[in-house]
Amino acid sequence: MTTPTTDGRAASVPGLAEQLRISIARLSRRLRTLRTAPGDHVPGPLSLTQFATLAAIERHGSMTPRELADHEKVQPPSMTRVIAFLEERGLVVRSPHPTDGRQAVLSATEAGATLLREERRRKEAWLSRRLGELTEDEREILRQAAPIIDKLSRS
Repeated sequence: MTTPTTDGRAASVPGLAEQLRISIARLSRRLRTLRTAPGDHVPGPLSLTQFATLAAIERHGSMTPRELADHEKVQPPSMTRVIAFLEERGLVVRSPHPTDGRQAVLSATEAGATLLREERRRKEAWLSRRLGELTEDEREILRQAAPIIDKLSRS
């Protein structure tokens, strides 16, 4: 953990923002190193955008390509390329929209859901081991901070 600076900067809101940005970026980078390797259920690794897209589809059931682009905050042409990649690898499937014949909905396949489960299992196992190295007081602080960090991520 970053220690407070002698000038008290870490106690200020900008100092806390800096500490959180650095710590979250380091943790995120470390978790990314645990991504699925080539040969683990799918030929070639998926990009972060491809994983996020697959996870959004799995989490929300089925979505139209436009809903997915809006959700992931990318332009539809970019999302079209991501969807094509995921379809080619058998991770998502396109089916007719139930009420609008001009549209299609995307759903995760069993292979896509399996890939996501393995990815989550791998990351959660690593994080559980690291949390086990902390004191109970440190883990309690993180338990209390988790919903606050989630709130920040949603704003």
